[in-house]
Amino acid sequence: MKYAFQSDIGNHRDENQDYVGVFKNKKDVLFSIVADGIGGRQGGDVASEMAVSHLGYLFQNTDFTDALNAIKWLQTEVTQENDEILETSQKYSDLNGMGTTIVVTIILRNQFIVAHLGDSRCYLFKKNELKQLTSDHSLVNELIKQGQLSPEEARNHPQKNIITKTLGISTNSDIDVHTYVWKKQDQILLCTDGLTNMVSDQTIANVLASSVSLEEKCLKLIEFANQAGGRDNVTVLIMQADDEVNE
Repeated sequence: MKYAFQSDIGNHRDENQDYVGVFKNKKDVLFSIVADGIGGRQGGDVASEMAVSHLGYLFQNTDFTDALNAIKWLQTEVTQENDEILETSQKYSDLNGMGTTIVVTIILRNQFIVAHLGDSRCYLFKKNELKQLTSDHSLVNELIKQGQLSPEEARNHPQKNIITKTLGISTNSDIDVHTYVWKKQDQILLCTDGLTNMVSDQTIANVLASSVSLEEKCLKLIEFANQAGGRDNVTVLIMQADDEVNE
């Protein structure tokens, strides 16, 4: 398993409220997480850091290697982390209303688990095709599903940033979880909306298809986001399956 990640403040923000981390448990199972903080200057930063550091620390102390136990762990710990963020936001007035999106993967040899809350995304790049594995928890995505907006109209919609599910803010922490198979040379991309609001799927696919290192791919995606305006923090994490993954 190879991976690389990079986070950037963008061109218009005063601070970076994205947070990213990769962790291994006692059996070398890999857990990756990208979070995009919501709710005020300091609050979003606190919520995203809490989510990544707490879930990452707890994962390091696990020893499961199967999907069933991984999913149970994830659902339990996300619910508890949601409660902790809510409790912290109610305890400190300057953190009131804080929350964060999260998108995570747990890599189990030739399969992987994807879970998310919010509009941070997971993509699978396989056989030169880019497929979005997550469905945004956002107002505009709900309007698209209902046929009230086209994807093109949604791209510049004034309510584009309204998120319908997050970690924190509300007691609803019912995370979407799915399991997928992957093979050697497949790539997984986790990213915040600072990338996907600025860079087209085709451009993302072109970068992932290139022969440069994963580190260079991360930097190139961030460069494209900033060249297109860089209106938000942007975080990307790329993983690539290696020879240990079954063909």
